[in-house]
Amino acid sequence: MDLLWIKTNSIIKSIFSNYVWSIPNHEKKVFLTFDDGPIPEITDWVLVQLKKYNCKATFFCIGNNIEKHPEVFNKLIEEGHAIGNHTFNHVKGWNTTNKTYFKEMELCEAAIQKSSNVNLSSKLFRPPYGKIKPSQSRRLRKLGYKIIMWDVLSADYKKEISREKCLQNVLKNVESGSIIVFHDSIKAFPNLEYVLPKTLQFLSENGFQCEIIR
Repeated sequence: MDLLWIKTNSIIKSIFSNYVWSIPNHEKKVFLTFDDGPIPEITDWVLVQLKKYNCKATFFCIGNNIEKHPEVFNKLIEEGHAIGNHTFNHVKGWNTTNKTYFKEMELCEAAIQKSSNVNLSSKLFRPPYGKIKPSQSRRLRKLGYKIIMWDVLSADYKKEISREKCLQNVLKNVESGSIIVFHDSIKAFPNLEYVLPKTLQFLSENGFQCEIIR
C-alpha cells in the first residue's frame, strides 16, 4: 500500500463512491483492519492484543501466506475475526493485466476456502497498495465483492515514519465509522508493536467499539 493520504478526504470518497471508505454510524463503532498476513508470531501477537480489549478486526490476507500458515489463519476465524481477500501474491492492480489480477483474486479465494476449518467464502476485497483499475473494480463488484479501502491510514509500514508519528496518524483522525489500516507484517511490526496497544487503549478509554466489516 503506498497511497499515503492519512485521512481520506470527502472528495476522494465521492469520486470513488463504489468503494467502502468508512462505515458511518452513531454508536462509536470503528473497524480495525490488518493487511498482508497471516504471519506466525506477528499475527499471533496481534490476536493477543485484540483479545485484551475484546476487539474484533478484519484481516485482509495474502493467499500465499494463508497456504504457508493455515494454523495461524484458522486462529483468526476461531477468534471471531473477519477475513478479506488481498490477492495471492500482493499484486498491484495498476501494473497487472486484468487476466492476471482476477487469477490472483481467485487463487486467494481458493486458499481461503481450502485452508479454513469451516465453510468460509469471503466477499471482502482490499486491493494491494490501494491501486486497482476501474475495469478490475467493476468485475469484482459484479462478482459480489465489496472493495474495502480506508478512512485512516496508520502508515505503520513506512520505515521513515517514527512510531510516535504513526500513532498520531491514528489518534488524531479516528472517528465513529473509521476504517483503520494496520499491517500484521514483518516490515510493519517495529511500528505496530508500539502503536497497536496504545490505539486499543485510546479507543477503549474513549468509548469506541471495534467491530468486523461485513
